[in-house]
Amino acid sequence: MQLRIHYYALMREQAGRSEETLDTSAATPADLYAELLTRYGFTLTREQLKVAVNSEFSDWSQPLTAGDAVVFIPPVAGG
Repeated sequence: MQLRIHYYALMREQAGRSEETLDTSAATPADLYAELLTRYGFTLTREQLKVAVNSEFSDWSQPLTAGDAVVFIPPVAGG
């Protein structure tokens, strides 16, 4: 199935892009992140991230469906 993935901050730098459409067999955001971790070598762990599916915060075990937009939200540093 195809998913739209958006990357921000450190993840955007490590992936070398801000977004992509990806063909995947990932059933959940957790599965998808494991796939992307292998592909891009992200240095952030799942515990350091929040995930949103279709602009709503989500659980890592939520089932994904074709066309979903997924965002992994890294920690934000502020001053």
